[in-house]
Amino acid sequence: MKLRRLGNSDLMVSAIGLGCMGMSWAYGSVDENEAAATLHRAVELGVNFFDTADVYGPFTNEILLGKTLKGVRDQVVIATKFGNRRGPDGKPMDPDGRPEYVREACDASLKRFGIDHIDLYYQHRVDRQTPIEETVGAMAELVRQGKVRYLGLSEASPNTIRRAHAVHPITVLQTEYSLWSREPEGEILPTIRELGMGFVAYSPLGRGFLTGRIASLDQLESSDFRRISPRFQGDNLNHNLNIVRELQQMAADKNVRPGQLALAWVLAQGEDIVPIPGTKRRQYLEENAAAVEIALSPAEIERLNRIAPRGVTAGERYPAAAMRNIDF
Repeated sequence: MKLRRLGNSDLMVSAIGLGCMGMSWAYGSVDENEAAATLHRAVELGVNFFDTADVYGPFTNEILLGKTLKGVRDQVVIATKFGNRRGPDGKPMDPDGRPEYVREACDASLKRFGIDHIDLYYQHRVDRQTPIEETVGAMAELVRQGKVRYLGLSEASPNTIRRAHAVHPITVLQTEYSLWSREPEGEILPTIRELGMGFVAYSPLGRGFLTGRIASLDQLESSDFRRISPRFQGDNLNHNLNIVRELQQMAADKNVRPGQLALAWVLAQGEDIVPIPGTKRRQYLEENAAAVEIALSPAEIERLNRIAPRGVTAGERYPAAAMRNIDF
């Protein structure tokens, strides 16, 4: 497994990390035994960068990672997030970046993990009611206390990134980025590169769509949140399937899997980018990890850019209510 440095930190992480949300939440049924086996297999393959959040479960994903990775804590980089809250009924609440909540959320995550520090701590969604300076000020205090090593933001706008970075160095920004979500190429990537930050690409496989394994909502369990995602609906789905068919053809020409080709494209966008494809099964983990060995020629990258140019995807990334929490 190749390594990449996370932004301005001394964290050297696997070029492909592991998004752990689906092991506990959002993508249908949960099999904790297979999830734990997948985490162990990731370590065997050299994957050392594990991404979660307190809201995943809610709360159960941090517990799963804590107990499963306990014996290899010194070998792994654990990243988690706070602020994307859920109410007692499970419904989304407004993001919370109040300083008192930052401290409360961090202590709760540490307890669930059973560890004494978090390697990378993100604000999951920007709280528009709390100045980012106040939120990051509280996060910086966690660094001074030794509870957190490095700070990150998720789905933050260039203006928010600059304001946050002026308070305390922000190591990375995490935002959705893939062949069907290329919006960060506009202002986000230039901003973080100017500031010396890294970029963590979540959903680099388009929530599994770019693997070519999803052609109908009927394939998804009733509890799978993709069933309400605009990109998986009606005419949007039919349009987006055309992108996948071309990706499948190119993958067949290169004798690789479509998802591997999609990951190779993300990796080729810069050494400062680390994709974190999510999976809850060893089979797909192994397939994803092998993508680090796929080299793309300039002609192949150009072909992929023609297959999926910026803006080609039909439908918003999230339902309207969730899109309101994206910091544009």
